[in-house]
Amino acid sequence: MKFLLQTKDTNSSARAGIIKTAHGEIPTPIFMPVGTAATVKGVHQRELSKDIGAPIILSNTYHLYLRPGIDIISQAGGIHKFAGWEGSILTDSGGYQIFSLAHQCKIKEEGATFHSHIDGSTHLFTPENVMDIQRTIGADIIMAFDECTHYPCDENHARTSMDRTHRWLKRCVNRFRETEPKYGYEQNLFPIVQGSIFRNLRKESAEIIAGCELEGNAIGGLSVGEPPEMMYEMTELVCDILPANKPRYLMGVGTPANILESIALGIDMFDCVMPTRNARHGILYTSEGIINIKNEKWKTDFSSIDSEGTVFADHQYSKAYLRHLFSVGELLGGQIASLHNLGFYLNLVKTAREKIVDGSFNSWKVEMVEKLGRRI
Repeated sequence: MKFLLQTKDTNSSARAGIIKTAHGEIPTPIFMPVGTAATVKGVHQRELSKDIGAPIILSNTYHLYLRPGIDIISQAGGIHKFAGWEGSILTDSGGYQIFSLAHQCKIKEEGATFHSHIDGSTHLFTPENVMDIQRTIGADIIMAFDECTHYPCDENHARTSMDRTHRWLKRCVNRFRETEPKYGYEQNLFPIVQGSIFRNLRKESAEIIAGCELEGNAIGGLSVGEPPEMMYEMTELVCDILPANKPRYLMGVGTPANILESIALGIDMFDCVMPTRNARHGILYTSEGIINIKNEKWKTDFSSIDSEGTVFADHQYSKAYLRHLFSVGELLGGQIASLHNLGFYLNLVKTAREKIVDGSFNSWKVEMVEKLGRRI
């Protein structure tokens, strides 16, 4: 993997670059649609690549391990062939899902024993077998196995968890380096900064992660309930330590405003279920603010969903029509809303990139953040 840093903003830490993987080029900053189980819910791969223009999607080790199972993915020739996706793929290690979805998770130095949220069966994830699983899945970018802390937690717990994550990271790196990709193309390992909301821990973790000198670096354990200002404080602290010549990935973030503020702090990569999950409930993100399309006020509004256009180049769906689809329970309503929100997110980071390049990012960001969070 190569990362070319092209331009830096003069009034913030925002930057524009290009990540090159075996499956194509990824302009940064970038938002990665979440395809947890090898699919972005309700969206065709053709729509993701052609209509929305997503160069990379995210999938999840925990979910793919349980269903369909890595044997099936291996027989298919890897996740790209299994899902019919030609772009790049990043896999989360599954650490967050173990601690949030799995029942009766027990963490020991060896790894994490958990019960499947599907059938209650018992499984063990270790740093070594999580590397093996991700090798078999075949994503371009794979994540180290980490222990996630909830918010709030005390500093002693955060320290214990962070130290274990660092010890697990060494085992991940060793296993990664002693194994080879299975499908003839390169894979890249990203470590994850932890430390909850404690500045001393975040600083220590960022220094250790930077010292690993891997192809990119991730920041985990944020956007888990802490105030946005605290998330930004931790992000800024970590970005000042992580090397500038490697991509920085802020995991699980977030709202459009969160993304713009974090780009200004030096983040290059984002993922979040919010655009598709909220879309299925009728929540739309637009250039003027947030819409609940189920509200009565849109019943006779025949204007397009967003005044600045949508991803639907051949057909502009009206607010009234989309509200009708939700009111009668048509599946197309959720599909249109999902496509719109993903298109909005991808267009947002694309525009941010353009503003970084032309030198107007910071003033544009301030104006957009004010609008993006309001309800209309």
